[in-house]
Amino acid sequence: MRNVLLVDDHPVVRKGIARILTSEIPDLRVNEAYDGAAALEQLSTGPCDLILLDLTLPGDSGLSLLRRIKREHPATPVVIVSMHPAAQFAERALEAGAVAYVAKNSDPHEIVSIVRQALAGKRRIPAEAAGDLRTAIESPPHETLSDREYQVLRLIGAGRTVSEISAELGLSVKTISTYRSKILEKMKLRTSAELMHYAITNRLVP
Repeated sequence: MRNVLLVDDHPVVRKGIARILTSEIPDLRVNEAYDGAAALEQLSTGPCDLILLDLTLPGDSGLSLLRRIKREHPATPVVIVSMHPAAQFAERALEAGAVAYVAKNSDPHEIVSIVRQALAGKRRIPAEAAGDLRTAIESPPHETLSDREYQVLRLIGAGRTVSEISAELGLSVKTISTYRSKILEKMKLRTSAELMHYAITNRLVP
C-alpha cells in the first residue's frame, strides 16, 4: 500500500480528490492535512510516497511549505494541485522542487495520470509553462521576488489595498507596506498602479 498525503484547506476538495485517486489506483492510501503544520506533523510520523499540495493554505503559502518539505524530506515527490493556472505558478513551483503541477479543474483522468507518473519517479512540465521553462534566457523581474513578495504582488495585481492584504495574510499593515516597497525597488517600478499593470500584463492574476 502506497501512502499519499493530500494538503488542502477545503474538505470537499480533499474528499473529492481522494475518492478519484483511490477508485483508480486501488493500492493507494490517501491521508489528509488541513495546513502546513498538520502536513509536517504527519510527515514526521511515517513514510510518505507522494504529497499533493495546494498553494493557497492558512498561514504560510504552499510555496513556502514546498521549500521546507524539500529541505526536510528531499526524497518525497510533491505534486502541486492548485486553483491557479499553470502560467501563474508552475515555473516557480517546479523550480522549488515540485515534480508536476495540475489545476484543480483538470479532467480527473489527468490528475490520476500525473499521480501515477509521480509515483513512478517521473516529472511532468505543464504545456502552458514548458516554453518559459525550457527557452527563457533571462528571468522576468517578478522571478527575483521571494515567495511572500510574489504573493503580495499578486494581491496588489488583483486590486487589493494594503489593509485588505494585511487582513488576508494576517500580517500588519506596516509589514505589507514594507513588502510593497521591496517589490517596487526590486522591479524598478514606482506605484501600486504600475504593479497592478505589470501583474495583469504578465498574467500573474486571473
